[in-house]
Amino acid sequence: MVRLYSLVILSLVAVAFAVPTVPAENSESLRLIRTSVDKDPFWTTEKERLDLIQKNVGFMDITDHQQAENVNALAVLQKKPLPTTVSQQSTFARYVGKLKIENMESVLVPFTKFHNRYYEVQTGLASAKWLQRRISNIISKTSKKSKASVRRFKHSFIQFSIIARIEGTDPHLKDAPIILGAHLDSINSNNPIHGRAPGADDDGSGTVVILEVFRALLNGGFKPVRPIEFHWYAGEEGGLLGSQDIAERYNRNGIEAYAMLQNDMTAYTGKKYPPHFALVTDFVDPELTALIKLYAETYADIDVRENECGYGCSDHASWTKYGYRASFAIEAIDDNPLFHTAEDDLPLIDYNHMMQFAKLSLAFVIELSSFSG
Repeated sequence: MVRLYSLVILSLVAVAFAVPTVPAENSESLRLIRTSVDKDPFWTTEKERLDLIQKNVGFMDITDHQQAENVNALAVLQKKPLPTTVSQQSTFARYVGKLKIENMESVLVPFTKFHNRYYEVQTGLASAKWLQRRISNIISKTSKKSKASVRRFKHSFIQFSIIARIEGTDPHLKDAPIILGAHLDSINSNNPIHGRAPGADDDGSGTVVILEVFRALLNGGFKPVRPIEFHWYAGEEGGLLGSQDIAERYNRNGIEAYAMLQNDMTAYTGKKYPPHFALVTDFVDPELTALIKLYAETYADIDVRENECGYGCSDHASWTKYGYRASFAIEAIDDNPLFHTAEDDLPLIDYNHMMQFAKLSLAFVIELSSFSG
């Protein structure tokens, strides 16, 4: 059904969506971006995009996805029913003790040692290779009861995304996975190519949170009904590049991803309120977001507050764009003042706060991967 609706949508969009003409001057470095659903896309230089990043203006680089604009117009036709209650408390209780702060620290510390993880430089590629090796080692050392794999997803730039998968027991749901997402790249917005960008919080913290959930499930030999995928996206800082490529591929291939939760920045508690989840309410699926709130209130130990994040603020927006249920909880209502700088480093990290996101992510995958619809 996804493929059929996608073809209809793309046919309509091809007629309705007028792409601005590429300016002749310096056309090779120009990228087509969108900063709002209410504004037309426009061509930008690298400097102009960096200016947007420094001003914390979210955008999506749609240069390679021009036909997919407004692809979620018929998204309601693709979505499957969600549960409305919690049902896996006993299973969660068996696995939550397997989440360990020391495991997260053992990954985050070396991950921040790369000079930066920018998606267009060699250290960005090296960091992706390093992370894939860590994932492969987890698979090789943990229980064989869970059928797990890891693969690369290549893009037009040198950094690749990573997809790890735990197979489900129901063959009818093999193309309806649950997705936990994070992004593996980092950026120094003053000097992306050469600047130091440890990216401890943005998004080293989300990267290791979902890795720890993956590790815990494999350690316990978890067997989901529907498959669970763990996505580490490349090129998020360049305009959600990696996640757009993957969401587009899934949509085109008829993969009916059931629900997606993004982990982007999970280690800063903020100063405005006591520690809390800032549950994003814009550019997300409202029903899934309500369910995420229920999971947070049931399984985690901190408050939930609601927050708007803006257009294209993280990779969940790519999945929303392509018609899937997506959600996002970020670390705090107030922004980490050091993200996108050389100071986004380990002294900033609150591992106890990260553990709360690990609990929420664990609840998300255990609850929804056990629901066959």
